[in-house]
Amino acid sequence: MCTTCGCGHGETKIEGHAYAPRHSHAPGMAPSRMLKIEQDILSKNDAYARENRAFLAGRRVFALNLVSSPGSGKTTLLCKTIEMLKGKSTVAVIEGDQQTSNDAERIRATGAPAIQINTGKGCHLDAHMVGHAMHQLDLPEHSVLMIENVGNLVCPAAFDLGEAHKVVILSVTEGEDKPLKYPDMFRAADLMLLGKCDLLPYLAYDVDRAVESARRVNPDIQVIRFSATTGEGMADWLAWLEQRR
Repeated sequence: MCTTCGCGHGETKIEGHAYAPRHSHAPGMAPSRMLKIEQDILSKNDAYARENRAFLAGRRVFALNLVSSPGSGKTTLLCKTIEMLKGKSTVAVIEGDQQTSNDAERIRATGAPAIQINTGKGCHLDAHMVGHAMHQLDLPEHSVLMIENVGNLVCPAAFDLGEAHKVVILSVTEGEDKPLKYPDMFRAADLMLLGKCDLLPYLAYDVDRAVESARRVNPDIQVIRFSATTGEGMADWLAWLEQRR
């Protein structure tokens, strides 16, 4: 079991190549020892994140870490974003999933380069994995790097990947109180994208309550409502990207 997040890590693969993730597997270990290992893991991760951040800054690449529950619509959002940025910005993507390369293939179909990281039983990406993937992408200067993390609102909150911002996606098919249930993630994010808003006429969903829940744990979080299907809010999302770049 991973002492940092409680997941059982299997073999991690980056585009088919086996990769040894830096996690500890220690069932039955004393809590004090587990805490020490957790601190060591996060310290090592932060060191790799600093290296990633320096690499990205050297190439003037703007990186975002997209986090959410499974099925929130991250990949659909990315495909729409890439389509709208064609001719304006070069976008590359790092895809994190436990298995399959389905999402990376969807991204490549848009014409954007993508690297798939399969984490096996792992529930999040770490900075070491992302660093390897970044170097494979050969990112051009002034490009945008989107890191689609494994669908999970717990573990990715603790792991800095070297990104400029964490962006959390919450869909209107989820509970309005999800930010209160998973506060660490919403506290770590600078922006909440409230997605699938085209479905609101068919749902008993309280948008104001969802936004209030997010701002109870993070008063500074910005919120953009969007639908990748209808295009609602997509201009606001791209404006946020341009302002942060």
